[in-house]
Amino acid sequence: MFKGCGTALVTPFTRDGALDQATLRALVRRQIEAGIDFLVPCGTTGENPTLTREEHLRVVEITLEEAKGVVPVLAGAGGYNTAEVIELAQQVEELGADGILSVTPYYNKPTQEGLYHHYKAIASAVSLPIVVYSVQGRTGVNIEPLTLKRLAEIDNIVGVKEASGNLAQVAAVVHHVPERFTVLSGDDAVTIPVIALGGRGLISVSANEIPKEMTQLVRAAMDNDFATARALQRRYFALLEVNFVESNPIPVKYAMSQMGLLDGVWRLPLVPPSEANKAKIDRVLESLHLLGKAAHAD
Repeated sequence: MFKGCGTALVTPFTRDGALDQATLRALVRRQIEAGIDFLVPCGTTGENPTLTREEHLRVVEITLEEAKGVVPVLAGAGGYNTAEVIELAQQVEELGADGILSVTPYYNKPTQEGLYHHYKAIASAVSLPIVVYSVQGRTGVNIEPLTLKRLAEIDNIVGVKEASGNLAQVAAVVHHVPERFTVLSGDDAVTIPVIALGGRGLISVSANEIPKEMTQLVRAAMDNDFATARALQRRYFALLEVNFVESNPIPVKYAMSQMGLLDGVWRLPLVPPSEANKAKIDRVLESLHLLGKAAHAD
């Protein structure tokens, strides 16, 4: 279900800091019209640590309403308190999500055995497919390949978003997990090598800005048309790179504001990018003819 290109959706806010429900609907429609394969609301890119539980569920609900079953919705439900994650996952399941993306517990830094039992407990509490999310650079915790091999034996743990940045680890994961288990790139810039190693797609930040093009890149790579995939990567690499010139989702939300897709509003502790980095992002958007190109949907 979760293969190809999925978008790690940003969460738009109004100028007074409230959830911008109308803009969220427009962004989801834009994704679907561009041909995206699946949607991922309430992940890191969606600023989920600053969402209230009510807002988190509302974002998932709106995404589901607009997706209308046309594309699957993989909703974020992760954290460092297993009991709270289970409660959130159950609420997301009640809304009708197609699956959950669950980041490793952060700050309390569990062992590999702790990680296994954390995910096993979540899987036992819901019937939804679960994609685990390994991003050591943000959480301080890595899911090792042999731990993923164990987790893959649990029926409804179906994949991993692999954002370790370690291609040797990705190769080991693909080697150890069964064929049914889906390995997704968690980093736009290394999507092509991850797919070449046996990955089945990408959960993308840059697809917020260029959903059609990122979907084309992923599909070309999955079709073994690496010449086309490389050409698209070459064309858009500056955007993939500048999206991480500061902590995600600071740059991508600024870029989207410059494209006319949303208001440039972040919740503390995130703040707008520096003036120097705004200029870098603007230059990239201008070079790709994206600056001011998009308009708010009706």
